[in-house]
Amino acid sequence: MYDALIIGGGAAGLSCALVLGSAKNKAFASDKKIGIIVHQKTSHLQTALFNNVLGLTPGTTGESILEDGKNQLANLYPHVEQIDHEKVLSITKLNDAYSVTTNKNTYLTKIAVIAVGYTNLMTIEGLEPYIEAHPRAAAEKNRIWLKNTDHLIEENLYVAGTLAGWRSQFAIASGSGAHVATDILTLWNDGKHVKVHDKVAV
Repeated sequence: MYDALIIGGGAAGLSCALVLGSAKNKAFASDKKIGIIVHQKTSHLQTALFNNVLGLTPGTTGESILEDGKNQLANLYPHVEQIDHEKVLSITKLNDAYSVTTNKNTYLTKIAVIAVGYTNLMTIEGLEPYIEAHPRAAAEKNRIWLKNTDHLIEENLYVAGTLAGWRSQFAIASGSGAHVATDILTLWNDGKHVKVHDKVAV
């Protein structure tokens, strides 16, 4: 049983995992089991080139960010389990958890975060009731979102990134994933707001 399982290894999913992982020394997060299904084949980062993102060297490719992001997560926060080479087929709500079925396994999690792309080819069974036309994309592109309020679809079911209704901009998707992570950490901290910062030693 995971305490939080993130579905999607793009900008939003990896950002969410990094922030959740970085809270490992907090008492309220130290015993939490966190996982991410790092499916990246449909990520728009595969063909992205970045010249306008603060902190990234101009010419950085999305493909390199995808790989570097997984390595960063593994090196800094190895307690966050990365599940690779699996595609999510369905998500089912149980009494006090969600059942996430892939093409290879079934996982149980108390909290699920959906952070996959926003194309209308997204086919995770169980999410159909929440799918609507994307509010911030051109209609002819047939983009979708999962209807939510401040990233929350329903209790313990979150959506992050472009699928949450945000524009397809790297910094926005990353921030959306980080936002969801701090909401989850706040939930684990009995509602007391949480931010996780590292500081340079003086």
